[in-house]
Amino acid sequence: MATTEDRVEAPAVSAVDAAAWAALLGRVEALEDAQKASIPKKNKMTIIAWGGDLDRIWPTTILATTAAASGMESTVFFTFWGLFAIVKPDVRVTGSNWMQKMMSFMNRGGTEHLHLSKMDFAGMGPAMMNKLAEEHHVASPQELLEVARDLGVEMIPCQMTMDLLGLTPGDLIEGLAEPAGATTALAEAQDAVTLFI
Repeated sequence: MATTEDRVEAPAVSAVDAAAWAALLGRVEALEDAQKASIPKKNKMTIIAWGGDLDRIWPTTILATTAAASGMESTVFFTFWGLFAIVKPDVRVTGSNWMQKMMSFMNRGGTEHLHLSKMDFAGMGPAMMNKLAEEHHVASPQELLEVARDLGVEMIPCQMTMDLLGLTPGDLIEGLAEPAGATTALAEAQDAVTLFI
């Protein structure tokens, strides 16, 4: 179907036919406007938090809490490396085999152990970023996770990633939704502003 943006030039005809042509184009535009207006849009944001770096978790928590504070329904689905941000900081070695134990040992849980994706400088980068944030009164990711919980942000850990890494619900921070899979993440993303961070 041709839209009004793809206007077709009317053939050279009488003034009566030209008026009918203009009326038809007006009706098509009105129908298109009505169709656009009838598409329901939810006031909802879903973030797929797959990156576990400080500079990915920080914007995830900032956006999730800002959306919730603005009255939006807000959901964060933590998967793969993003899952380590919601692992309790004192959990060091998890899993039942040497690969899972090695992964948990190399990727310490909690937000205070996150690295930067660029300019990490063997840990100096995150320390400098945290110092700058403190000087400019920017809440830390840990504080933002607590605010998110208080504001009702639904934080969902990925069950498949938990299974891969040998994590249990007891290894995760309090206040999370039940672990779920990709189907739940897709259902949450439907009709929502969806971000992959």
